[in-house]
Amino acid sequence: MNQAANEVLLVDDEPQVLRALSQTLSIEGFNVITASNGQHALDRLEPDFKGVVVTDINMPVMDGLELLAQLHKLDADIPIIVLTGHGNISIAVDAMQRGAYDFLEKPFSSDLMLGTLSRALEKRRLTLENRALKRELDAQPAGVRIVGNTPAMKDLRALLYDIKDLPADVLIHGETGCGKELLSRYLHFQSERQDKPFVAINCGAIPESTIESELFGYEAGAFTDAKSKRIGQFQYADGGTVLLDEIESMPMSLQIKLLRVLEERCIQPLGSNKLIPINVRIIAATKTDLKALSDAGEFRADLYYRLNVLQVKIPPLRERKEDVPLLFEHFTQVAANNYKTQVKSLSAKRRQWLLQHDWPGGVRELRNLANCFVLLGEDRAFDDSSPDHPRAPLTLAEQVSEFEKTLIRGELRRCGGRLKEVQDNLGIARKTLYEKMRKYHLDKNQFRSSDSDG
Repeated sequence: MNQAANEVLLVDDEPQVLRALSQTLSIEGFNVITASNGQHALDRLEPDFKGVVVTDINMPVMDGLELLAQLHKLDADIPIIVLTGHGNISIAVDAMQRGAYDFLEKPFSSDLMLGTLSRALEKRRLTLENRALKRELDAQPAGVRIVGNTPAMKDLRALLYDIKDLPADVLIHGETGCGKELLSRYLHFQSERQDKPFVAINCGAIPESTIESELFGYEAGAFTDAKSKRIGQFQYADGGTVLLDEIESMPMSLQIKLLRVLEERCIQPLGSNKLIPINVRIIAATKTDLKALSDAGEFRADLYYRLNVLQVKIPPLRERKEDVPLLFEHFTQVAANNYKTQVKSLSAKRRQWLLQHDWPGGVRELRNLANCFVLLGEDRAFDDSSPDHPRAPLTLAEQVSEFEKTLIRGELRRCGGRLKEVQDNLGIARKTLYEKMRKYHLDKNQFRSSDSDG
């Protein structure tokens, strides 16, 4: 048993009560620290205290309520359980309003005490785990982040650092949803090219009939609809980086032209006889084995070898599950910031599920789940009817609706349910506000303060 994770600081001025509680908890495996008054408790509290505090209310020197206030100055998230005498419920309620985790009225059973402590310690564990994850995220460089602390991800970041400014193209290989574009952006924005354009092109999403003009541009009159000159993506990205995603989807007819661009660093727009020099770094990304495709005659071998100068392989999420909690915390922070809402801690049960799931959809699947969690809450984001899979990703309409609901709810709370202020702040008509409140089952009375005028 991890003793540090089961620390309990007992505070009571009655020696016999302190001794009895200490013995009971020690037998149950708790690491017990005792103090006879509030000041003594503060003196005994270590900066990295990982446990909970159980304190009596009526004590000399410093009573339980003052100790509660002092503890919250040190760490507002320490769970504090207060002990009250029979009939002192009003004092216990006051303590709860000041931030106490729970209260126990004397005399209480050992089972009640142990159950309350277990829940409080679990809350403390999750809080400290979230703090550790936030610290790890804050330690990452600003901007685009490659999140993960497993050896594979540390090696990956070290490789990217070593190659970020090398004058060579890069081939990135990774499964669908593993973050190939994000890694490409990281490589660009950590490099000396960061102030120049980053252009991402999905080779599988552009029609074969237009992909050449999209990449290389065209002169006016080059074809029927070419009424004016157009600069291609390669020329636009001059000095920067071009990501060719799903490079395996590039038509064979264009692969030879791309090979020429890579070798000569020049492009020739459609309808032009002039070669235009360009300074771009090419990052090609693929989810397939290009060597196998080239051996099968489905991808040009010379282009494969030209691209495969610097190869970066992204490990799938199922092979680095230790990174999942950190990634989930990162995605929930991003989503909470985007949707301007607060995020509650994930339960231990769901955290365990995160570590057990195989993530067939990779990082993209985890990000979608984090968005659902922020917008819908834990119970709705995780689909219990299908325990092996989280809820399906939200559609655009669902995300818009949830964002709108969150925005209106937040404004209602901030304005204390005063609809005139809400409609003014949101810039919508009264009727529209009423309709949306009905749609989202929002009742102004849930948010009203004592001086609300409706």
